[in-house]
Amino acid sequence: MKWSEICIHTTNEAIEPISNILHEAGASGVVIEDPTDLVKEYDTTFGEIYQLNSEDYPDDGVIVKAYLPLNSFLPETVDGIKESINGLLSYNFDLGLNKVTISEVHEEEWATAWKKYYHPVKISQRFTIVPTWEDYEPVSTDELIIELDPGMAFGTGTHPTTVMSLQALEATVQKGDTVIDVGTGSGVLSIGAALLEASHVRAYDLDEVAVKSARENIELNSVNEVVTVGQNNLLNGVEGQADIIVANILAEIIVRFVDDAYKLVKNGGTFITSGIIMTKKEEVKEALTKAGFLIEEVMVMEDWVAIIAKKEQ
Repeated sequence: MKWSEICIHTTNEAIEPISNILHEAGASGVVIEDPTDLVKEYDTTFGEIYQLNSEDYPDDGVIVKAYLPLNSFLPETVDGIKESINGLLSYNFDLGLNKVTISEVHEEEWATAWKKYYHPVKISQRFTIVPTWEDYEPVSTDELIIELDPGMAFGTGTHPTTVMSLQALEATVQKGDTVIDVGTGSGVLSIGAALLEASHVRAYDLDEVAVKSARENIELNSVNEVVTVGQNNLLNGVEGQADIIVANILAEIIVRFVDDAYKLVKNGGTFITSGIIMTKKEEVKEALTKAGFLIEEVMVMEDWVAIIAKKEQ
């Protein structure tokens, strides 16, 4: 089968929304080529990530790649992607060069491209994310393995916003806690909460592709008895309080449902928010405080922020 590789030369700030646009257009996965990965100093507390080849990266900006089936609808799909990306300008996203290119690849090349970018990554004291095709032996008895297949869409689970969310869950979830995962995407945060022995996790996403992907990943990790997945718009109509609510979504969306989150978090409970670009940090903090939350911790990784907020007893 032949595929079309679509490459968008953009900025780090625009990675998350552009990735979402590509997934909604039917992309089966996203590759991110960010040249800062070549020069930054990695935290080796949890071990090495993998070797990077400078020839795979642009000189400036970032490149987001995705793969679409090569069919008669491709021109319309690409036009729709371009229109949606340009629409991000109305939300004040810096799109950089905003250059879109298309090339043809064969299925074998597409599979190989995925595998060279994706290897086991230890992202916290306990969590390691492992692609389904890799053999990996845990290095400690308390290590928690999350298996993901990036071909299912929604990335590899190693973006800074996801890493901080998992680290926040690791520091927060207690055995028997109940959790709500808003905008679950791949389901990786729900899987993490279940592995930390939450008693019940409710995962929601508006995108039916995300719902399908999350269910597949949840079954792959054998936590389907703990995690339930449903299609829903944020927290609209959701009933029943939870000890923890986690949301790895854009800041513009987080501020829209902080009041609903406050109502659904138990007294003494926690609201973990991530997906926040640094320039939006104060806006989200202000919205959380206005809703009644107390800011407990602000986590920073590269240009991204995660905030852990508490509801008073």
